[in-house]
Amino acid sequence: MKHLCVFCGSSPGASVAYETAAKTLAVTLVDHNIGLVYGGASVGIMGTLADAVLLRGGQVLGVIPQTLVDLEVAHDGLTELKVVDNMHERKAVMADAADGFVALPGGLGTLEELFEVLTWSQLGFHQKPSGLLNVEGYYDGLLTFLEYAVSEQFVSPVQLGALHRDDDPSRLLAAMFDLSGRR
Repeated sequence: MKHLCVFCGSSPGASVAYETAAKTLAVTLVDHNIGLVYGGASVGIMGTLADAVLLRGGQVLGVIPQTLVDLEVAHDGLTELKVVDNMHERKAVMADAADGFVALPGGLGTLEELFEVLTWSQLGFHQKPSGLLNVEGYYDGLLTFLEYAVSEQFVSPVQLGALHRDDDPSRLLAAMFDLSGRR
């Protein structure tokens, strides 16, 4: 694994635990020489995560639509910043650049990005692992709903089982990838 795409909030959220988790994930990424691919913003959990990876000497690829650059939320200190025309192109570029996906706490955009890559996996468009970093139970309600969707036969148990989840970044990535040092 060389690059992890992380979906997360452009807001810091209500709990300091969300930003703490982003910083812990950053340490895990750099420790395993895994580059970060993310939405390119300098604000919220997104900015915290990128800054923490960069502070430790890691590589960060940001992908951001021109409209968000115009709103002055683009991070100007990244290893690489790709400016694209729209959100659809952003998601495609991020997905192509990544070997897997993790969602930290976030809002509608985070959920939409996560569900799109899960859907692409279900349809066989990629075989890249996905995971939820379930900080302080942030995703508990969503997981309960997904289990209900399985019971109602709209989501397969196999597909839900393929969504890795943990509250610890190291364990989550270890479950998703072989982090034993083999590359």
